[in-house]
Amino acid sequence: MNKDSLVSGGLPQLYGYLEMIALALVLLVLSYTIKRIFVRNTHGFIIANRQVGFGFGVGAVISAWTYAMAVLMSAGMTFQWGLSGLLWFVVPNGFAVMAMIPFARILRRSMPNGYTIAEFIKHRFDDSRLASGVVTLSVILSILLAVLINLKGLSIVMSVVFGIKPELAATIGILCILAYSYFGGLWTSVITGTLNTLMLTVPSAIVVVAVYHFIPGGADAVFSAVGEANPQNLSVLRADAAAGFGITLAFGLLTAVGDQALWQKVWSIRSREVTRVFFWAGALFYPIPIAAGMLGLVGIAYGLTPPDIGGDIVAIGPYIVSHLGLPVILVLIYCLTILAASYSSIDAASSALSSVVAVDIVRRLWPDTNERRLFLITKVSILSGGAVGLAILLTGIDFTSLVLTESSLRTAILVPFVLAIIWPRTSTIGFVGGVVLAIIFGQTVRYFHGELWGTLTTLAVSGGTVLVAGLLDGRKFDMASLRNVRSEIGVDSTATAPIGQLETAKI
Repeated sequence: MNKDSLVSGGLPQLYGYLEMIALALVLLVLSYTIKRIFVRNTHGFIIANRQVGFGFGVGAVISAWTYAMAVLMSAGMTFQWGLSGLLWFVVPNGFAVMAMIPFARILRRSMPNGYTIAEFIKHRFDDSRLASGVVTLSVILSILLAVLINLKGLSIVMSVVFGIKPELAATIGILCILAYSYFGGLWTSVITGTLNTLMLTVPSAIVVVAVYHFIPGGADAVFSAVGEANPQNLSVLRADAAAGFGITLAFGLLTAVGDQALWQKVWSIRSREVTRVFFWAGALFYPIPIAAGMLGLVGIAYGLTPPDIGGDIVAIGPYIVSHLGLPVILVLIYCLTILAASYSSIDAASSALSSVVAVDIVRRLWPDTNERRLFLITKVSILSGGAVGLAILLTGIDFTSLVLTESSLRTAILVPFVLAIIWPRTSTIGFVGGVVLAIIFGQTVRYFHGELWGTLTTLAVSGGTVLVAGLLDGRKFDMASLRNVRSEIGVDSTATAPIGQLETAKI
């Protein structure tokens, strides 16, 4: 088993264009239908009237969390670190979704009329513009990064499999996504996301089974070759994998607690279903990266190296699928799973941006904006977010620096945000001071001592500052007071979808 036995890969570019456009057209028809039935105003557009049921909720959370790059990185980490890479990538991902449960339960019960986490911070800290502004900035950066990451994943697959220029693939992809996500807002994200989740699970499993079937000797031959290449590849307890990326990744994924795309789901799902939705979304997420990750072992077995696949280890999945001699239909199915992940994640990010723009920007700065204008601005914000994300990607900005900047900000906010939810003594000074000092000291340590120590310093400084300030202040915040927070977006009862129609969305 060696790389010389692989066939020359690549499908006609036309196939790639048709696949991107065909998926977008299906979702566009579905989106327009959803818009006509469910969406009548801004409230319905950004929070789905708080009527999302269990089934759609699980699908929406999985699709929002399953980035295209996550599917590709699962194979990439396995290719680099063996089974230990797969373990460290997969386990924290599902757990991060489940970790939302206790905090989601508290906020949904304490602040039932909420929309965004920046809105919560605003009311939690006496209308502090600085505190809410820091969180709003972090959320917007996270959303733009989500768009960039998923466009990156889409462009990698389209380039490796079809030979389409990455910039062109990203441009066509974002146009396809914006064409359908513009209409239905969160309702569109929830329902199309559930459909995309189905495409992420069953097709990916079929492709991986087919890959191992087409390899002479099957799974036994693959695992034997992987072990011969390096016995550590078959160990799940490699210390170098844990130190190299695993521990840092685990802490980074826990910053999902501050992900507006997930919090938007918290406030849109029927309150009694929140716990079940996030538990099952985290559990059912696992098969997706596990299946995708098995392609990384095939890359090791064939003796491939990063230069063989273009220098980027995340390209190993599409490279194997397109160079193994599989039937064309299976290659197209694999590409469809990556497109589904990309489309649904960007759609979820765009929907999250619409809630931030409506609640934390327009209502904050121009509270007298009427409903019609607010609805229009909210919808246009989806287009603006996609355009900005694409523009950043096309400028060739240092992608790694952008990721690290956003990650450091989210890590700095993580502990203060969690304490703001669960510890009544968390003060405004402690929250803001914790975030600022954590960024300063965390980035300094990261520069001199690397990612792991920088992350640990960020968490320690942010948490310690909040605790010290809270103990010195001594005052306690009454979370029950958040129940008095009125809906930021007025709901016109005559403009919402009929009750009978809303019931059809409940599962």
